[in-house]
Amino acid sequence: MLQAIDKIQYLVGEFDGISHASPLMPYDELVCDFLSFLSGLLLADAEAKLYPDVIAFAYWCRKANITKLKQEFVEKHIRLGLGMTFHITPSNVPINFAFSFVFSLLAGNANVVRVPTKDFPQTGIVCRVIKQLFENSRYEKIADMTIFVKYDQNDEITGFFSSMCNARIIWGGDQAINNIRKLPIPERSIEVAFADRYSFCVINAYTVLQADNVAMAKLANSFYNDTYLMDQNACSSPHLIVWLHQVNDLVTAKQKFWDSVYKTVASKYEIQAVQAVDKYTQLCRNAIDLKNVAKCENYGNYIYRMKLEVLPTDVYLLRGQYGYFYEYDTDDINKLSHVICEKYQTLTYFGVDKDVLINFVLKNQLRGLDRIVPIGAALDIGVIWDGYDLVRTLSRICDIR
Repeated sequence: MLQAIDKIQYLVGEFDGISHASPLMPYDELVCDFLSFLSGLLLADAEAKLYPDVIAFAYWCRKANITKLKQEFVEKHIRLGLGMTFHITPSNVPINFAFSFVFSLLAGNANVVRVPTKDFPQTGIVCRVIKQLFENSRYEKIADMTIFVKYDQNDEITGFFSSMCNARIIWGGDQAINNIRKLPIPERSIEVAFADRYSFCVINAYTVLQADNVAMAKLANSFYNDTYLMDQNACSSPHLIVWLHQVNDLVTAKQKFWDSVYKTVASKYEIQAVQAVDKYTQLCRNAIDLKNVAKCENYGNYIYRMKLEVLPTDVYLLRGQYGYFYEYDTDDINKLSHVICEKYQTLTYFGVDKDVLINFVLKNQLRGLDRIVPIGAALDIGVIWDGYDLVRTLSRICDIR
C-alpha cells in the first residue's frame, strides 16, 4: 500500500488500474486523431499563444506531421505498445513532459507522467487542454490510459510507479538517473535514460563572409533560438562554437556573425541582473583556472566569448549560460574527433557540406554525437532522439510465421 498517496497531485486522470491498460498498435488511428485535435485546440488557445514552446509542441502534433511520421514508419512485423510507460521528466524544461507523453502514446502505451515540480504556466496549459479533450467520449480509451502527476522527490512514490511499469523513461542529470535506477522495475521492463549531454556548433567562416544581410539576420535569429530561448540549459543547445576556416579573414567573419547575433539578442532578450553577475563570475573563474585561453571578448552583458587555443578532451565540462560561449578555430573538422565521447549529443552547423559531416562521423567512428542539424534546429525534438527510435523502442514485435 502506498503510504505517500496524499503527496501526489493528479493533474490529468486518476490512478485506477492503468497498469492493466491494453496496448495499442503504433500510430493507432485514434491516437493520431487525438493529437490532431490537441494541436488545433492549443494553436487556438489565447493563453498558449503566449508561450512559443507550447505552440511549437502544438505545431509538432498537427495532423500533417503525425501523418508523415506514420508513413515513414515502415514495419514488416506486427507491433504493439509495451503496456504502461512511467515518465520522469526534467525540472528545467517546461514542455518536455508533453513530448515524452506523445512519443510513448504514439508507440501504443498507457502513460504515467511525472511533470516538473516547478509551477510552469506551460504545464497547466497543456494539462487543461488535454483534460478538455478527455471530456469527449471519443477519447475515453486514451483518457483511461493517461495520468499526469506532480510530486516532490519521493522514492516511495517513484518506486511505486516503477514497480508496475513496462517501460521507464528518465530525463535528468547523471546523478538523478543513478539515484532512480536504484528503484527496481519489473524484469521484462525496459528503461530509456536521457542523461546530461553536451552540444556544440560548427560554422564555416567563408560561408559567413559570403552571406548577405538577409541571410545573416536569419542565421542570427536561428542561433538565438538554439541558445537564448532556453538560456543554453537544453542538452541540445551549443556551448562551444567551432570556426572552420580556409581563409585569412577569419576575424572579419567572426565579427560579422557576432555583430548580427548581438543585434538579435539585444532586441529580444531581457537579461536579469543575477544572470549578468553569473556570467561575469564564470569569466573570472575561467580566466583563473583555464590555461588554454587565447582571449576574452564581450558585447555588454549579452554575449561573452572565450577563445580557446587548444581543445581539451574534457571540453564538455565547459558550459555557458545566458549567452556565454567558448570558441575554437580549426581548418579541418576531423581535428575535433579526439574530443567526441558519449557525452556529445547535437552538432549544429552552418555552411558545412552534408557529405563532410557524414564522413566526419563514419571516418572517425565517433562514440558520441547522435544528432547533426542546421543551426536553428537544435531544439527540434522528435521520435528519434539521443540515438533512440522511441516508437520502436517503446513497442514490441509479435513475430508470427
